[in-house]
Amino acid sequence: MLKRAVLLAIATIGASATSVAADVISDWNEKTVAFLTTTPSTPPQAERTLAMVHLAMFDAVNAIEPRYQPVLAQVPAPRGASKDAAAAAAAGKVLANLYPNDAGLKSSLDSYLAGIPSGDAKTAGIQVGEAVSAQVLQARANDGSQVPDTYRTKSEPGFYVPTPPMVGSTWPNLKPFVLTSASQFRPQPPLSMTSKDWAVDYNEIRLLGGRGSAQRSSRQTEDARFWLAGGPVVYYPVVRQLAAAKKLDLVDNARFMALIAVARSDAFVAVFDAKYHYNFWRPLTAIRNGDLDDNPNTEREASWQPIDNTPMHPEYPCAHCIMSGTIASVVEQLFGSAEIPEVTLVSPTAPGATRRWTNIWALSEDVSNARIWAGFHYRFSTKVGQDMGRLIGQHAVKSIMRPANMSSAR
Repeated sequence: MLKRAVLLAIATIGASATSVAADVISDWNEKTVAFLTTTPSTPPQAERTLAMVHLAMFDAVNAIEPRYQPVLAQVPAPRGASKDAAAAAAAGKVLANLYPNDAGLKSSLDSYLAGIPSGDAKTAGIQVGEAVSAQVLQARANDGSQVPDTYRTKSEPGFYVPTPPMVGSTWPNLKPFVLTSASQFRPQPPLSMTSKDWAVDYNEIRLLGGRGSAQRSSRQTEDARFWLAGGPVVYYPVVRQLAAAKKLDLVDNARFMALIAVARSDAFVAVFDAKYHYNFWRPLTAIRNGDLDDNPNTEREASWQPIDNTPMHPEYPCAHCIMSGTIASVVEQLFGSAEIPEVTLVSPTAPGATRRWTNIWALSEDVSNARIWAGFHYRFSTKVGQDMGRLIGQHAVKSIMRPANMSSAR
């Protein structure tokens, strides 16, 4: 109970500086993010859930007002049906089916629907939302998300290896939402460890990313801690602020958030495909074994440690970088510019710190630098992660939820 209370407080902190008056799409984004923050799940599992929730809401409201091509579900829907009821029912039913042991989800949906005026429009909207949620759940029922972890550590017989659970080792086999395959945007291999560039990036993170670094500034340390937070709680407040600032109507907000959620979920598939394909060592391992890489310019530092515990998956490419880059790419594609109305963000891992941006790629750049200063990722890995995010965001916007043929609209 104490752990759940702490996590709930974290979710509240993450949203406190960024909550805005919202529509049903943003409401259920915030509800879902808060729920996932208090429910044991890895970031890739959480993004899969968010993608399903947002696709269900999009297909539900778009069925009632068909302006874009549907994605996973096509149901007949009367024009007069309540889009609010449809979106809430779609989101609530998806969550309740994915997490059947949480009784609070049903009561949360019932409470939300109670705030919508009764009548035929509400009834029809609920029916649309429930029908869509059933199709979304069926479409993703066997997508590989429940495959057991079979990651095999490379070692000689008899030698001890660390045994914590790995994160995302099965995710390369997850069925993507919009990518043609997990490896569609797989990058080239990491830098050669005998190269000059490897030595440059190695020494940058050794000097700036260590826990006790004397060369890292106080602001850089705060930035590193700010982005120790990961997953939906630290990114979706920005997305909700943008939706409000752009004054998107209900259908366009459903599309915007669904594109973000789908692209981010597929970005996890792509980044874990690359991570487990290349199995490149983390700075913690590399720097403590700097005498083994056949490069005379990489000095070994036996007791080197990053700012915090290294995430339990291979280094290359940077996951935080691909996730922030994916958001930036979708925003740029949809709105035609990286310049945005000012957004603000607080982080549960850097109490008292607030960050502001008026350019969405500047946010992504801050994320990349922070992962270097935290001691988790080499600079070449952050650049590759950003580039992958750019490609995935572009692919998502160009592939799904395209404007419908006006001649076929009802």
